[in-house]
Amino acid sequence: MVASGGTKVVSDLEYDLLAVLKNKSEAVQLYDTYLQDAQNAGSQPCVELLQKLQQADRQHAQEVRQHLQEVMQKGKM
Repeated sequence: MVASGGTKVVSDLEYDLLAVLKNKSEAVQLYDTYLQDAQNAGSQPCVELLQKLQQADRQHAQEVRQHLQEVMQKGKM
């Protein structure tokens, strides 16, 4: 990401990790809607699948966040 004047505000790696974290965070929130729809449909197998996927995305988001913190502090992993 480049600011006016040509200097980078954040590195490409930081930007990429921020984008992944944003997408994972949004997905975790959207699963609540999907879970409600599956519950309303009375589909326990779908509820269980969506809960599993939501938990995985939550764990992935946490892992990305940890990497992002380290990259922001050290410039790399």
